[in-house]
Order: sequence, then C-alpha cells, then structure tokens
Amino acid sequence: MNPIIPRPALPADFVPTIAYPATPRPEQLQRCKMALVRGSGGHSTGEVECLLRGRLRIVALLMFGSFALLTVKYLLDPDHALAPCPVQQALQGLTVVLMGGLAILLWSRAPIPLPRLRLLELVMFGAPAALFAWIQYAWFHEGRLLDCANLGVGTMAIYHLAAFGASVRWFALIVVYGTFIPNTWRRCALVAGTLALIPVGITAVAVVARPDIRPHLVSALTDQSFMMAIGFAIALFGSYKIHELEQEAKEMRQLGQYRLKRRLGAGGMGEVYLAEHMLLRRPCALKLIRPEQAGNPANLSRFEREVRASATLTHLNTIEIYDYGHTADGTFYYVMEYLPGLSLEELVTRQGPLPPARAVHFLRQVCGALREAHSIGLIHRDIKPSNIFATERGGVFDVAKLLDFGLVQSVEFDSRQAKLTVQGTILGSPPYMSPEQAAGKTDLDARTDIYSLGAVAYFLLTGQPPFVRDTAMQVLLAHVYEPAPPLSELRPDVPADLQAVVLRCLEKDPAKRFPDAASLEKALAACECAGRWTEEMAAAAWRNLPEPTTDGDISDQPTVAAAPVVAG
Repeated sequence: MNPIIPRPALPADFVPTIAYPATPRPEQLQRCKMALVRGSGGHSTGEVECLLRGRLRIVALLMFGSFALLTVKYLLDPDHALAPCPVQQALQGLTVVLMGGLAILLWSRAPIPLPRLRLLELVMFGAPAALFAWIQYAWFHEGRLLDCANLGVGTMAIYHLAAFGASVRWFALIVVYGTFIPNTWRRCALVAGTLALIPVGITAVAVVARPDIRPHLVSALTDQSFMMAIGFAIALFGSYKIHELEQEAKEMRQLGQYRLKRRLGAGGMGEVYLAEHMLLRRPCALKLIRPEQAGNPANLSRFEREVRASATLTHLNTIEIYDYGHTADGTFYYVMEYLPGLSLEELVTRQGPLPPARAVHFLRQVCGALREAHSIGLIHRDIKPSNIFATERGGVFDVAKLLDFGLVQSVEFDSRQAKLTVQGTILGSPPYMSPEQAAGKTDLDARTDIYSLGAVAYFLLTGQPPFVRDTAMQVLLAHVYEPAPPLSELRPDVPADLQAVVLRCLEKDPAKRFPDAASLEKALAACECAGRWTEEMAAAAWRNLPEPTTDGDISDQPTVAAAPVVAG
C-alpha cells in the first residue's frame, strides 16, 4: 500500500503537469493485495465476543425449552417405564434452571469478556453432557432397562433402542457444537472428540463390567461407535468450513490496513464504505472503483492521477484524502475523511428548499474550495448537491465539504494524458452539467464549475434543478439551448440580488458567467442575506432535522456517461 499522503502547501506559480504510469508497479500491487494484517488473527476480540454471545443465546434458549418440555412430559406421565428416577429428575430440573439463568445472562446488557464466554460455552454443553452420561450409566449399569424387559419388551430390542436413543442425543449435541459455535478446528476437535468418546466409553465399560447384558450391548456398542464417528466428522468439517468462510468474508471486508464496516452508498463509478484504519482506529470513507466500473485500465490510471492531484488540496471545505491503492484484482480505492452529516441533496429532501441566507452560507464555502482547486489548474466537472456535504466540525454546524473529485480534470494536458481521457463520452450528472460539458466539449475551464454551482444554488433555493425533463438527453439539450427559468417562478421570496447571481452563473456563454470562484464568492457576499445565517441558527436546524422518510443506505447520485450533444 502506498504510504499516507501528506498535504503540502503549493507555491503560487505551481501548474500541475501530471504524467503517472498507466498501471501500478508490480510491487505496488503486491503491497495493496487484499489480505489480513499480519498477526491480526481471524477476528478481532470484539467480533468473536459478539458472534459467540449471539450463538450462545440461541443455544441456551433451545436447551432451556427442550429440557423444560421433557420435564413436563414425565411430570404428566409419572408411570412411564422410563420415567426419571428422583436423581434424574433433580438433574433435569437443575439443567432447566441453569439454561434459563444462562439465557437471562446472555440476553442481558451486561458485558461479558471472551474468556468468560468460553467458560459459559463449556458449562452450557457440559451440563447436558453430564445429564446424558448419568442417564446412560443408569440404564446400562444399574439395570433400569431390565425393568422394561420384564414388562414384556424384548431384552435385545430394548438395549438396542436405548443405545440408539443415547446416540441420537449425543449426536445432536456434538453436531450443534461443531456447526454452530465459532471455533478453530483444533478446539472443536478437542471438545467434540471428548463428547463423542463419553457415550462410547460408558457402553464399553458396561460391556466389560456386566457379563449378564454383554451379549445385548456388543452390537449396540458397534452401532454407537459408528454414529459418534459420523457426528464427530460432521462437527469437525462444519467447524472448519464455517471458520474458512468467515475468514474469506473478513478478507473481503478488509483492504490492507482498512476494515470495511458497511456500505454508505453507490454511484456510477464506484461504491463508498464506512471503514476504519486498523491501527489508528480512525473512521474514514473508502471508495472502491472496480475495473468493470471504470471501463478500462486507462480510466483507472486516470482516477489514480486525479486522486493524487486532489490530495494536494488543503482547503477547509475540501474533503481530505488520506490514502489510496490497488487490490490484487485491479480495484482502485482511495480513503477520505469520514463526514457524519448529510449531503445537500439529502438536506433539501428532508427539510425542503433552504432559506436564502443558509444557501449562500453553503455556496460561499464551496467557492473557497473551488478557488484553491482552480488556482492549481484543477476543475471538478461533477459538482452536484450529493457531492457537497453538510457536516459538523469542531462544534460548528453547516460546514460544507466538497467531495468526490472522481471526474476532476487538469487544465494542462500533454499528449500522453490526452490518451488517458475518455473519448466520445460526456462525464458528469445531467441536471447540473454546463452547456459546454453537455455538448461534449473537452476544452473545459473553471467556468464549467461555476455553471454547475449555479445549478446547485438553484436546487438549494427551489428544491429542483434548473431543468426537469423526462430523459437525461432532454436535460442535456435544455442545458445547451434553453435559458434557465427565473427562480421567482418557483420561489418568489428569493431576494432579487441572489437571483441575479444564480442566473449569471447559469449563462450559456461562459464569458458571461463569473470568471472565477473568487468573483462569485464576492458577489454572494454582497447579497443582502449574506452573513445572516448564524451558528445558533445552524445548530437549531440540525436539532430540528426531520427523520428520513425511507430507510436504506445513503446513496449518491450516479454519474453518467452519455453520448455527446453537438451544439449548433
């Protein structure tokens, strides 16, 4: 894996000339191979505790129910030939109480460390094993089965049935342990092997110690040994396969030093996951761009080039890039700071169009981020509400973060870079594309971002983008040919000075727009509503944020690749 990237200050006259190799070096691929960190083991302690406790909860409830029903059965039929003797009744009652107590403990919120969970596991399986062993001993060594034989049941048959019944109980206990309790195969072999040897040993001792019933138990011993061997094999194989599958699932959730926790969203160019650095325990957002999503290896190289360039950005309102790398299958990923909060798209969806002062507050922050990026020759090309995040930093609410420079383009190109650019496609999001971008032009400059930010402003103030059409192609054509509808048609209370700023951003001719982000920020600052959105108002807005109307992962809008539109 590449080391964590510092964010150096850049000289004022810096102009990027970016020419990185199209494919990562072999040693980079080896370092970035998706694998467990050395010494980390199969699972972290917390993961094992959570999994083991969940499994033990279920086993405790099942055993409590099973033994309780068995006890009730014999209480209702006390004259049954094999009804428990007082000692067995006492043991069954203790087992029921023990399993009930374990179930209550495991379902409580009391923390239980892993060593104690393992001790509870042994108690949970040891108690039934002790009960089964005593019942089998009483049957074979104390002659209780002879009472059944005296009632007219064949002696051979009753001993075979008793051995088979004992084998079924032990078989179930062994298989449940092996296939349900998370373990290494060695530990499973030790416990399951012990459970399998106990019934065979009791029957073997009865064969030696009781000559009077020896002829009836020899064949039963053979059958029981065979059944216990099968149970042991199933438990061992099940434990090994489950452990292997858990390892594979864990490896798929981990890239180098980063553990993937849950998916935050997915777009046209990749998936975003909440992740955690294994050593620093720092939450972060990790974006995966797989080869099939990028289209071809050249695009992956472009993504790597762009991430390296955007990692030099240091503005407060630009998302910070921590790291990047490749996996063995060619997937490119980069790691960003994790932002708890909402995208502006989600914010408007949940709260409705924003007050003009709040919209200006967000827009001015984005202008600051763009000013730095444009100053070093980078344009974003995919500014949209879902790529601007509203978050809280240092106790300050409504901090805007510009993210996902996945389509960022350097103004300076050499012949090699031109070959890495996608040919014959338009990259971006149709509702927020500039006319020149929608027309498929490649000579874009910073003013394309000014147009897109104007479209974002339109959305923040009205709840919809400038053009709403049935298809993406119709939206692209509208950007190229149709004037933006006045904001007053949808929201008359938007101040006239702010409307003028937004409509100037949405001019078809780039020369009529604001020339750069700095001049746009000054125009926004000059609006009458600028500066009227206070920190107290922002904190109150977040406290009163409505709950989402739908459940599911946070998803960003897909970025599309559409056929170019030729402007006349």
